[in-house]
Amino acid sequence: MQLHTIDWIVVAVYISATVTIGMWFTRRAGSSVEEFFVAGRTLPWWLAGTSIAATWFASDAPLATASLVRQQGIFGNWLWWYESAGILLLVFFYAKLWRRAGIITDAEFIELRYSGKPASALRGFAAVYHGVIRNCVVMGWVMLAMVKFSKVLLGWGPEFTLIVCVSLALVYTVAAGLWGVIVTDLFQFVAGMIGSLILAGIVLWKLDGPTGMVEAIRATEAFEPRQLDVLPNPRHISGLEMASYLCLMLVLWTRSGHDGYIAQRLFATKDERQSLLAALWFSFAGTVLMTWPWVIVGLGSLVIFPIASAAPALAADPELAYPMMIAELMPVGLRGLLVAAFLAAFMSTMDTHLCWGASYLVTDVYRRFIKADGGERHYVVASRVAILFLVLLAALTAWQMDSIERAWIYIIEITAGLAVVWLLRWYWWRLNAWAEIWALVSCFVIANGGVWLKWLISAGIISESLGGTVLAFYGDEFNLVRAVFILTICGLISVVVALYSRPTDADTLDAFYEKVRPGGWWGPSAARAPAVVADTGATRKWVGWFFGVLFIYSSILGLGYVSTGKQAVGVIFLLTALGSGAATLKAAKHQVNE
Repeated sequence: MQLHTIDWIVVAVYISATVTIGMWFTRRAGSSVEEFFVAGRTLPWWLAGTSIAATWFASDAPLATASLVRQQGIFGNWLWWYESAGILLLVFFYAKLWRRAGIITDAEFIELRYSGKPASALRGFAAVYHGVIRNCVVMGWVMLAMVKFSKVLLGWGPEFTLIVCVSLALVYTVAAGLWGVIVTDLFQFVAGMIGSLILAGIVLWKLDGPTGMVEAIRATEAFEPRQLDVLPNPRHISGLEMASYLCLMLVLWTRSGHDGYIAQRLFATKDERQSLLAALWFSFAGTVLMTWPWVIVGLGSLVIFPIASAAPALAADPELAYPMMIAELMPVGLRGLLVAAFLAAFMSTMDTHLCWGASYLVTDVYRRFIKADGGERHYVVASRVAILFLVLLAALTAWQMDSIERAWIYIIEITAGLAVVWLLRWYWWRLNAWAEIWALVSCFVIANGGVWLKWLISAGIISESLGGTVLAFYGDEFNLVRAVFILTICGLISVVVALYSRPTDADTLDAFYEKVRPGGWWGPSAARAPAVVADTGATRKWVGWFFGVLFIYSSILGLGYVSTGKQAVGVIFLLTALGSGAATLKAAKHQVNE
């Protein structure tokens, strides 16, 4: 165990404050399902956006970030930096539409947009698929991160870690719903940022600043130039790796902005303006502010725990580097603060996913298909039971995992094929429930193709030589290329199915068009409702998106080059970020005023 009495006092104070804040909203959250799951639709932008960012700051993120730095170099973190371009699509194209829908879950959106039995079946299936299966994978890797963290810092076994951490997250999530989640997320975001910045500052101080850190890394026995590349460099990586990162960019740009927990925060905002600004604040806080302290710790670990002489446990599992840096560098008292920060990261993600997953089970399964005539308090009780059910499944999922990074890749793959559908259902009237069903099923089948192939080979249905050749496509080196393949094939399937199957009922389309007022290709509904003023200004939206992408990526690169001793280049990027940030904010205000 690495903690002293004063560290435990810090942790205890943090836990007490978090639980007290969360429990304060129990009575308000228990009055109705809308209060429990979408906070009565009263959230300001800064609170909703910070909550989304806090959920991104999960306990898995620092571990995986430092691991990527050790294994691939700084540029390995484009695995998730690319996603910021997709998040900015949310800012300019989706945020206002989500808020106008006036729903509790994104699965509920399905019957708002589509009609008939296919829509009902899809809503129920999507609720289970995203709210239980996919959601438990995410919570599983978050729990796995805490198991690894606790093993190094606290000396706890996995069983005890899961019991303690899950119990903490459950206390106020079950009692206070989204109200407890949102308010504690603000506290947890601040705690997490302070802890991360202090550790990154200690690393830079110990290694004599960014320039000294870079020189020390270059002097290590196993140094590779790629370790310090902020951008993927064709001179330092293979052509296949470069192609993989370009493929990743395409996938994440198209699929982002439709995660259910993000949509839930936007449903909970006061109005469309607050929804759009919440998404914009999250895009900066989540992808710029939080990530570079973790990268700096990962870089420092290359010096403190050189790869050439790393302990066997660290060599086998690079995700242990971050907690080992805490144990090595943080003094008494501050070490407790970092443990509290990790608890903050863990709980801010777990409480969100438990609340979000329960909203699916109650709103889209129990209330929709099993008991439609219960009172509000009845459904609040059902929501609390659903949270308990989900946390048990998530713990079982964590028990079967061994790598956070591989779980990240798997989630990218099983959602990549839905990107085209998620875009077109807002802007093309012809898309229907059958198109989304086929995209969902084909995505799951292709993403798990390696499992099916192994079974077919073992059963003797196909030859080992043929199956082995195809199976090579499911190796780790093709992860990101495979995601683009899934995106392309499933997108084509959804468009073909939409064109050759019966369209959504006209009354449903018209009601959706009048309520949400989307732009794009809604000719038939627009002709039947000429008084409806739909969103226009696609060019302004794309211009805003362009400046937003320039702002976020210039900020990432500016901080990256400053942190690696290239201050002149870094300052140029940071100045570019300031100018493009002002343009982005101006474009966002135009969106609000339209």
